[in-house]
Amino acid sequence: MKRFAALVAVLALVAFAAPAFAANPFMDVPMNHWAYDAVSQLASRGVVSGYPDGAFKGEWKATRYEMASVVARALAYVDMNKASKQDLELLKKLVVEFKDELDALGVKVDELDARVAVLEKDIGGWKIWGELRFDAKWASETDGEYTTGDTDFTMSRFRIWLQKKVDDKVTFIARLGGADATFERYYVSVKLPWDMTAWIGKWAYDWEGEDGLYGDNDAWFTDQSALGFYLSKPFAMGQFDVFVSHKEATREITGTSWEQIGWVGWWPFPPVFDWVDEEVNDDSYYYGARLKFNFNEKFGLGLVGLWKDYTNDTVSSSRDWTTYWVQGFANFTDGIALRGRYIWQDIDGGDRTNAYQAILQIKESVLGFTSLWIEYAKFDAGFVLDTSDPYANYGADVLGQLMADDATVLFVRADQTWTDKWGTFQRYVKVDEGQYGDVTNWTFGINYWYTPNMKMELVYDDISYDTFDDSMIRLRTHVWF
Repeated sequence: MKRFAALVAVLALVAFAAPAFAANPFMDVPMNHWAYDAVSQLASRGVVSGYPDGAFKGEWKATRYEMASVVARALAYVDMNKASKQDLELLKKLVVEFKDELDALGVKVDELDARVAVLEKDIGGWKIWGELRFDAKWASETDGEYTTGDTDFTMSRFRIWLQKKVDDKVTFIARLGGADATFERYYVSVKLPWDMTAWIGKWAYDWEGEDGLYGDNDAWFTDQSALGFYLSKPFAMGQFDVFVSHKEATREITGTSWEQIGWVGWWPFPPVFDWVDEEVNDDSYYYGARLKFNFNEKFGLGLVGLWKDYTNDTVSSSRDWTTYWVQGFANFTDGIALRGRYIWQDIDGGDRTNAYQAILQIKESVLGFTSLWIEYAKFDAGFVLDTSDPYANYGADVLGQLMADDATVLFVRADQTWTDKWGTFQRYVKVDEGQYGDVTNWTFGINYWYTPNMKMELVYDDISYDTFDDSMIRLRTHVWF
């Protein structure tokens, strides 16, 4: 059933992407007329329309009302960014034909030339940008399993983005990065009818980041890459997104124990098997859907669903997984906002587990000296996060991914901007009964913007577990280009 749903999604994308081919609807524009192709294509897109009797009547002397109606409709089409370069060229051709009538109406068509010039500039060229992040870290030397570790110099991020606008509807995007400088993402973004956009290839989505549900380190479930199809449709009061992806991970087991199959972070605990020299196929489908309603600038709601379907049920670590949440926001003023969500989760038909998250965000403009992010979260025992430890921003494990018991998190962050170059921040995390027991983590940092594209960050981070403590000093150099 899931494979059939995936096939339907693919066929829908192909259908939406098909160009609109239509015969000339106007009986008084013969095939050998100079305007036949222009009228046919523009009419099929709704740019121009004729009379109720099915005639275009382009040879008649148009009245002011008739010409104003045609031009207004065409220019509105262009202003909504739906017209392609081809549409604009055809529209310009008709404008030349009816120049006298347009002059009489005082209609200005200079924006058509400007629009075509912008398209010609974007099409055919490459855009390159990226970032580099280097960390120098000095940590306390302990034997603790969950500590920040020892002294280390690392290139924690190196990314090069490539973008080529193939035409006015198709754009190719790729990202080169990682320790081995491989292509981490590569996909095409396609503009479809009805203001829809499709991504096809290997892309990344971050619904929680877009909806303001995290800002310090990592999401709970999204902020991941996937290989497949993604479709987004905005509408007057919100947005609808849906995706389907597939992962094929076949590994050969050559020992008496084996730790993990599948996506890194897709399953948190390391099962052990007694299989020897067996090939395990761990194919899986991953689906997602999001529907958001913004009733006004002050209040909005949303629904999110994520589903994983593993095709090999004999692999005990690969259990089908479903997670849903309802989210909402309330902007009390321009600088004070409340966000939250309630989540329920079902793993392989087992007992349902739940979690909730509440965030109060206050901008620095309200308090005058600092901003505040105050977050509280509660998890049922057995609840599983789908990304790496979301509060472990400085190397030490804080919460984990699997809740062995009922767990709570209190997270507070404050940021101060002193000048256009200097700033400070503090963060505090208190975890009760997480995967690593009770944990307290606090941080103090200083930011210095050497140039608008280069930031230096000096941080002192301290973490306390039930049985031992650890601390770290880190100097980070972050460059965007």
